[in-house]
Amino acid sequence: MIGYVTVGTNDLAKAADFYDELLAGIGAKRFMEMETFIAWSNDPSAAGFSITKPFDGNPASVGNGVMIALMVESTDKVDALHAKAIELGATDEGAPGARSDDFYAGYFRDLDGNKLNFFCMTQ
Repeated sequence: MIGYVTVGTNDLAKAADFYDELLAGIGAKRFMEMETFIAWSNDPSAAGFSITKPFDGNPASVGNGVMIALMVESTDKVDALHAKAIELGATDEGAPGARSDDFYAGYFRDLDGNKLNFFCMTQ
């Protein structure tokens, strides 16, 4: 259903370095890049994730209540990617753990304050 998700950034180079390292953990690579926009995916014909400088020229800001959830295959992968995000400078918004009987997630904010999580279904 989701084609791609885009978050704003005020420092494209710094955000690109962060996401290059973080998304490598799920096998995603850059597949589209322009002066103000970079996109990653595991498969360019599948869903992607991108960062951009806002089109209107105003500073990027965080959407209150907006969150991007990135599905992975295991709780170990959630743990590892959450730890990697923190290592790269993200802030913890909820340590990895079970949120229900079959949902496991770890939440963080990226360098620009955008809220994301890695999650997996456990049953």
